[in-house]
Amino acid sequence: MVAIDEVMQNAYQAFQSYKHYSPKQKADFLRSIAFEIEALGDTLLQQAANETNLPIERLKGERFRTTNQLHLFADMLLEGSWVEAVIDTAIPDRTPPKPDLRRMLFPIGPIIVFGASNFPFAYSTAGGDTASALAAGCPVVVKAHPAHAATSAMVFSAIQKAIATNKMPQYIVQHVTDTSFEAGKNLVQHPLTAGVGFTGSLSGGKALMQYAAEREKPIPVFAEMGSINPVVLLPNAMHERAEAIAKEYAQSIVLGMGQFCTNPGLILGIANEYMPVFLQTLSEQIEKAMPAPMLHKGIHDAYFNKMKNALAQKGVNLVQQSKQPINEMDALPTIATVEASVFLANPLLREEVFGPYSLIVQCADLQELLKVWKSVSGQLTTSIIGNKIDFEALPELIDIAADVAGRLVFNGVPTGVEVCPAMVHSGPFPACTDSRFTAVGIHAVKRWVRPVAFQNAPEALLPSALKNENPLNIWRMVNAQFTQAAI
Repeated sequence: MVAIDEVMQNAYQAFQSYKHYSPKQKADFLRSIAFEIEALGDTLLQQAANETNLPIERLKGERFRTTNQLHLFADMLLEGSWVEAVIDTAIPDRTPPKPDLRRMLFPIGPIIVFGASNFPFAYSTAGGDTASALAAGCPVVVKAHPAHAATSAMVFSAIQKAIATNKMPQYIVQHVTDTSFEAGKNLVQHPLTAGVGFTGSLSGGKALMQYAAEREKPIPVFAEMGSINPVVLLPNAMHERAEAIAKEYAQSIVLGMGQFCTNPGLILGIANEYMPVFLQTLSEQIEKAMPAPMLHKGIHDAYFNKMKNALAQKGVNLVQQSKQPINEMDALPTIATVEASVFLANPLLREEVFGPYSLIVQCADLQELLKVWKSVSGQLTTSIIGNKIDFEALPELIDIAADVAGRLVFNGVPTGVEVCPAMVHSGPFPACTDSRFTAVGIHAVKRWVRPVAFQNAPEALLPSALKNENPLNIWRMVNAQFTQAAI
């Protein structure tokens, strides 16, 4: 059993010094981690492929995404505005006198990161949660996912080299390999833990939330817990290109054997003359899809159990499955259909089937389609397939879509998440525990900070970002004065 208390004490001591490191020191550290991961070369890729059944080309892309986001956070640190420094200068001759007030974001403390099974690089040991926490000034304790423990250990070795090269605190990142639920619970509930990052199942995320709720001192749990990502097929677009839409979505459904949190698990359309064309084309594409191994036995078994349970529901009709699996771990791409009234009456059909499965809901008219769409709030994404006529006829689309999900995709597929400042990878519960924050992109750093205000503080005691001579503060002071005058 790992000594959780020792781990957390070490993390807290590292925090006391690391939070004072300069932006350049932290940026250099993040870049060094990226370089060390790249230096592991094909050996790392092969190890990940052996453990996850993911193809090398997919892993190359994921490794690039992982190292790229480390560089993005380094750039963010050097640019500096992420701390949201605001300076409101004093007005001593006002009645009552206005004090000098300065505000910025501060790191909150040691963060626990739970590695994700479906992303051995991008959501695991050196993934977005770790990168954003380190950028914020927080130490990280990684609980490695048992499905790719050796891969996680290799990435941690790269982090250790970067720690030594950059003379970082020894325990700024620690690696816990204990696979027990008890270890996870103890990490979350340790008094020195300040926050939690998690990507995984709804049951896993809710368990972590419960652990945090049982603490004497509450902490935030930022859990991304999956999504069925509803796709809305509007009538004029279906009239123009039903076949093309079906082909595009067939590829999205089977991409990575559906093992993405943005997999299109629900497709909504009107049961008119274009729906049979869509279903026929989608069916043909799914039938031709080649089954491939899933990540591990747990995900494989859960997929088949949930898929069979969904198909067993009254009113759900199997449309097509792919060729039968050859290997024991192979998935079975599947599409099914159901009438809107049945879907609305059965909450189980709104649950995620994690894998290459999609349910097509056939609606009587546009009003019923919108009713079904509104019923599935709590998604990472929602996609709208339409043309100019569709969009002009439905001005309420944006309001509905924004209530349903965090990312609104127009005339595209939800699979594929760009890592950039504008990305939002979150959504209303149960997709995420807190839809105000994204897990992807530089704004993920805001999960691990809190605002602190300084009133009439001596210049010598102010953080660098709040000092008068900091060039970044020129516009902030002007902006604060402008706002004050406007009020």
